[in-house]
Amino acid sequence: MGKNTDKLYVTHSEWSSGDAYSASVGANAGERAKRGGASFRRLPFNFCAASLQPFKNPVCTPDGTIFDVEVIGSWLEKHATNPVDGQPLAAKDLIKLNFARNADAEANRNAGPTDGKGDLIDPVTFKVFTDNTHIVAIRHGSYANVFAWETVERMNIKAKMWRDLVDDEEFTRKDIITLQDPQNAASRDLNQFKYLQDGGEAMTTKEQEAERLAGNVNIDALGRIGDKVLRAKEAVERARREREAGGDVNRSNKALVKTAASNAPRQPMIQQKKLAHNAASYTTGKAAASFTSTGLTPETSGERALLSDEEWMLKPRRVKVKGYARLETNLGNINIELQTETAPRAVWNFIKLSQKGYYKGVAFHRNIKNFMIQGGDPTGTGKGGTSIWGKNFADEFEGPLTHDARGMVSMANKGKNTNSSQFFITYRPVKHLDRKHTIFGKVVGGLDVLAKMEAVETDGSDRPLNKIFIKDVVVFLDPFEEFLKEKGQHDREEEKKAEIQRRGGTDDDKTTWTGKRIRDDGTVAEDKAASSVGKYLQASLAAPQDDAVEEEAMDTWEEPSRKKAKTGGFGNFDSW
Repeated sequence: MGKNTDKLYVTHSEWSSGDAYSASVGANAGERAKRGGASFRRLPFNFCAASLQPFKNPVCTPDGTIFDVEVIGSWLEKHATNPVDGQPLAAKDLIKLNFARNADAEANRNAGPTDGKGDLIDPVTFKVFTDNTHIVAIRHGSYANVFAWETVERMNIKAKMWRDLVDDEEFTRKDIITLQDPQNAASRDLNQFKYLQDGGEAMTTKEQEAERLAGNVNIDALGRIGDKVLRAKEAVERARREREAGGDVNRSNKALVKTAASNAPRQPMIQQKKLAHNAASYTTGKAAASFTSTGLTPETSGERALLSDEEWMLKPRRVKVKGYARLETNLGNINIELQTETAPRAVWNFIKLSQKGYYKGVAFHRNIKNFMIQGGDPTGTGKGGTSIWGKNFADEFEGPLTHDARGMVSMANKGKNTNSSQFFITYRPVKHLDRKHTIFGKVVGGLDVLAKMEAVETDGSDRPLNKIFIKDVVVFLDPFEEFLKEKGQHDREEEKKAEIQRRGGTDDDKTTWTGKRIRDDGTVAEDKAASSVGKYLQASLAAPQDDAVEEEAMDTWEEPSRKKAKTGGFGNFDSW
């Protein structure tokens, strides 16, 4: 049974010898174990093969080995060979790699080792490269664009479209260089690198060498462990700064006296983020979009979308300042009060068009006695005119205004939400137009001019025989500018109050309602007289008194007469 023995069993030394054999491992298991005893170590795809650190300016050889240009440049100056396989290599053989990134910083800091400049992605599908991605580069002379193999296979090879998907340069199948093949992990095995087999060490740049000499940890090369180390270092630094600022003599070896910074009131550690004044009621949608799409940078916070000043002000009941404008016509002037609170968009449209000079020389094309007069169409046909936004805008029916009087100014339209630049002025109450036309003003001056306009004769199509036109529209008071001025002044006052609060407040803020003063460190100054029981009694005893008055008071004091007990009844039976 044994090897060259008559034993009925195989010993451990015989089993582990070089010529050992078993059904599971085959012959020469011991020898193969010696040859393959080194554990497999894989180089990450975004690491330089010479420095074993994340590359910053990547270049590759024609066979797909990636280096950092600074590291391989210094190596070639001395050796002129490829440090990985030992084959001859020159600087002119190096190919610059153009990687695409999805952001200025990593979207997921726990995803693995990175260089801190964003995740490397496929420029077409925006999929993030990992150690399991088949990565190729398409060479164009001295540079190459990097893609995922599935992108090139699907959109170039199968489609027979031999043009680069980034810069539209022609290429052939020979120009495709494999940088990482998950099915061929041995090509990135560190144990097969010649310079490491020869006993060499990883080559570093001057910057990396300076970090090593300074004792700093290369966080980028450690991946998730590096993030933990970085957070631990930051926590230690933060604790040290807080300890020194707090003046704790038991734990700080630098300051034995509280510094001036410790006297300032401490801010709470968790502060609620104040919403911007123009924050919308909805979010930006980035969190939902990144959750359902792998091509977007992941977002975990539902931040509110920000409105422009125009969008923010054009909300009903936000701007309550009324505007005033003068409509100058060839028959006279009409003063209009603009109702900003209930129709902000219509008022904004009218004011901006007026300031733009849109209504200059525009005629009133429709005049119906005992009904209304309509204008605002530069074409004069009643079918033209555009708003300040270049498109129709929605109706605004919120508010108490109705067509209940003469001189109401409303928007003309062709149906629901078709307001543009045309408007009309009523000659009488027209209640049937309520909630059909947006009321944005009323006439407050020049009703006699309105009467002249009503008296102008018209033809069969209600067009004035004598032309009535607008010379100009003068805006006396722009309600939106006034609103912004008031808001700016209010914000400055609030900023001043906040600055005073950050500095500790005013003298009134440092005094409680009982009159006690609050020190700078937040404690209350104790008053000895106020803190003791019977303070008024002690004060009266401490005050000097006149002996003569005291003596006189003692001489004139008389004992009050006692009340005589009531008699009657049985008494206490003393006579028995």
